[in-house]
Amino acid sequence: MNFSKATLKASISDGLLSFPVTDFDADGKFDAESYRKRLLWLKDYEVTALFVAGGTGEFFNITIDEYREIVKVAVETIDGDVPVIASAGQNVELAKEQVKAAQEAGADGILLMPPYLTECSQSGIVDYAASVCEATELGVIYYNRANGYLGVDGVKALADRCDNLVGLKDGKGDMQTLNITIKTLGDRLAYVGGVPTAEIIAEAYLAIGVSTYSSAVFNFVPEMAVTFYKAMRQGDSEFVKKVTREFFIPFVTLRDTTPGYAVSLVKAGAGIVGYPGGNVRAPLTMPNDQEMGQLKQLVEKAKSF
Repeated sequence: MNFSKATLKASISDGLLSFPVTDFDADGKFDAESYRKRLLWLKDYEVTALFVAGGTGEFFNITIDEYREIVKVAVETIDGDVPVIASAGQNVELAKEQVKAAQEAGADGILLMPPYLTECSQSGIVDYAASVCEATELGVIYYNRANGYLGVDGVKALADRCDNLVGLKDGKGDMQTLNITIKTLGDRLAYVGGVPTAEIIAEAYLAIGVSTYSSAVFNFVPEMAVTFYKAMRQGDSEFVKKVTREFFIPFVTLRDTTPGYAVSLVKAGAGIVGYPGGNVRAPLTMPNDQEMGQLKQLVEKAKSF
């Protein structure tokens, strides 16, 4: 660990966040060297934290042994330049094992994913998240989405119970509830925009005080992603409008044609720009030839901004 909880919180409070894809070889196995090459490429761009084995990194599709290696490679490669935050989740006991592995590998924080599948009460979700927080000294960011979604009272209860809860990543896009949460908890937590292709509602996030978000497209158009973020923060509404209209809306339209394309298109895009990471694992599917053609056009469009 290179960063304290306070420093971790500050790092996710401002700036662009990177969620790299996970590299697989031709046989579908984790490819450490390809992954290292990817991280060395991306670390040259301006991001404030690196989230490894996250949703874009197919956290749900990797074994615990692969997880250990992914975090270890990331920590070694990033070498303290920015915080490395590893995911955990699915169920309490597995999440505790993941947290332990991440801490042993030198990770700086944890992104806690929702529990697997089952419907949950608010108190049950708080117990789930608190059990994992209490199992580690690392700072934890709770990913508020899907069946693990906490309302305002739930987030407050979790924050009151766990001192090492440092952040809330929004994965739902409910601006009313998120705004009430922020106004209720104030600077107790850092707040991160985390809906798929977060740039599409980045202006709405910023309007309620969420100045940072996870950028999946940073995986294949990093320069454009950073330029877009800076333009948004500087109030360059014309540039933001142009890029949103000409890149992000067509990308989101393509993404929404097939479930799982929020990950698959990103991995395909990385291959287009010379950093292939293999195919996604089932149940995700790769885009077809026609969709690849559309994606290539968008990559070319990104170069013009």
